[in-house]
Amino acid sequence: MKMIRAIVRPEKSSIVLSELSDAGYPAVTKMDVVGRGKQRGVKVGDVRYDEIPKELLIMVVEDQFADEVVGIISKNAKTGEGKYGDGKIFVTEVENAYTVSSGKPGL
Repeated sequence: MKMIRAIVRPEKSSIVLSELSDAGYPAVTKMDVVGRGKQRGVKVGDVRYDEIPKELLIMVVEDQFADEVVGIISKNAKTGEGKYGDGKIFVTEVENAYTVSSGKPGL
């Protein structure tokens, strides 16, 4: 299994979630987060904003679906201009997953 964590612009999160659901991946955890990337925030005049609002989407999929999910997120999270701040996707290995209510392993 793979855990996919995607940090995306807030205005792109609803389209990403919609496209994931349409493709058969409805199970997602979403959190409002703040942060900055390589660009070190945004400077407007004399003020630097280090805490840029983003959405963190987290999901776990079987290994064979990870590339498809990453592709859906990448395609739909871009601004079109490919600007800094479009986001980042992290894919990590998941050793186990269990359903709390039943205790059953797996997704």
